Amino acid sequence: MNRRRRPDVTKSATSFYNPPVPMIQTLRFVLGDQLTRSLSSLRDLDPARDVVLMVEVGAEATYVRHHKQKIAFVLAAMRGFAKSLENEGIRIDYVKLDDPANTHGFTGELKRAVARHKPARVVATEPGEYRVLEMMRAWPRDIDVPLEIRDDDRFFCSRAEFAAWAEDRKSLRMEFFYREMRRKTGYLMQGDAPVGGAWNFDSENRKALPRGHRVPVRRRPAPDPELRGVLDLVAARFGDHFGDLEPFAWATTRAGALAALREFVAERLHLFGDYQDAMKSGEDFVYHAAISPYLNAGLLTAREVCDAAVNAWRDGTAPLNAVEGFLRQILGWREFVRGIYWTRMPDYAATNYLNARRRLPDFYWTGATTMNCLRETVAATRRNAYAHHIQRLMVAGNFALLAGIAPAEIEEWYLIVYADAYDWVELPNVHGMVLHADGGVLGSKPYAASGAYIGRMSDYCGTCVHDRRRRTGAGACPFNFLYWNFLIENESKLARNPRIAMAYRTLAAMAPAERETLRAAAIEFFASLEL
Repeated sequence: MNRRRRPDVTKSATSFYNPPVPMIQTLRFVLGDQLTRSLSSLRDLDPARDVVLMVEVGAEATYVRHHKQKIAFVLAAMRGFAKSLENEGIRIDYVKLDDPANTHGFTGELKRAVARHKPARVVATEPGEYRVLEMMRAWPRDIDVPLEIRDDDRFFCSRAEFAAWAEDRKSLRMEFFYREMRRKTGYLMQGDAPVGGAWNFDSENRKALPRGHRVPVRRRPAPDPELRGVLDLVAARFGDHFGDLEPFAWATTRAGALAALREFVAERLHLFGDYQDAMKSGEDFVYHAAISPYLNAGLLTAREVCDAAVNAWRDGTAPLNAVEGFLRQILGWREFVRGIYWTRMPDYAATNYLNARRRLPDFYWTGATTMNCLRETVAATRRNAYAHHIQRLMVAGNFALLAGIAPAEIEEWYLIVYADAYDWVELPNVHGMVLHADGGVLGSKPYAASGAYIGRMSDYCGTCVHDRRRRTGAGACPFNFLYWNFLIENESKLARNPRIAMAYRTLAAMAPAERETLRAAAIEFFASLEL
């Protein structure tokens, strides 16, 4: 008996798709960060009458010059997801990056696919980036078929729900939003009260790693032939982009992402709470899950991640402070920044409350700096397209804040260098939390700190040529005089902020000569960097 063989997505050199057949009902366009089988645009899919369109386009790899590992991760994950759909018997129209006919833009590839298949309609799920949503809204002018853009319901809080929560509030604070999400989901709740009698256990989660402490080794999956081909493609096409391509740090399939989640829960979650803020030379991940690339691309869902953590607490394998701290990152902060993004865009990105104008120093790319904490953070970022949130916030971000780096410059850096960075999550985190460029929309204070914080939470200062105990003079830590200079430069805007009132009281007690010495040290430092 002869059977028609389904196309094998791994064998095409350029693209794979089932040939167009009559009466295609729906062309379903899936983006590279929508790799979730329960995606709204796939939910009512009819394999007999529908085609799924997926495209690799150069514009998305180069609108900013993404880290090589991020490009490779997204391409390999897209191909794996397409193959899993094809194995279900779903017809896939997949355009690879090296297809000679590729227009290298979403709009151009949609127009070509509509011409190939002549569908009755096109269905897509709303994108995560305002830039792409504006593109989608223009598609009806380019295609002569109806377009339906569905809500992305992979989040706990819909855009409409967040907008309703935020309406008429004088300030938007993550803590109060997080409590609403706890009540809504029932996670770590006993009736209307939080388990353990407190909404968060942050005060327990600020420990440095003990001397000699050994961190569990995070396993990296070995590249399979499909990934090997993607790595070779990225090396050839994007070899001049930032970052190391190998050793590659990420799983690229749902099975691999689930394995990474299980490994975290079994081996690191129990100490995530204690050491989530800790930094150590040569330890790129410490006790962090490092699953954000999988979450943000869709290989994992937020609900299954939260379920896994809460179940570990129920089973007694992870303590409450660890599980609550982790849950707050996913259920609280991740959902909150998405809500801020969609309620405030597009004007949000243009704000610059502190009037920061300086250029991004070259060492953010090269790592060539005498400041060991920054050198370690940039090196980890180069190796993995990843750094954990304290390296991002209190080292790379803290320096950018204190130095007054222009928001657009440092925001582009974050978007380029991290595998989990998409505009909806990167922009509010950097613009609001790191830079306070929104004037307090997202956070109630700037996260400014001197070298003392870095010395307390890491071993970076022990081998640094700068002395974290010195404010000025030979060998002084730049974070120290930059911290005080930041307070001086922004005194008119920040002095009345109650959350940094103590720092301004200390500043007010300084002799004028000491203030001038701090200012002079900062000005000399900026000149040395040509900022």
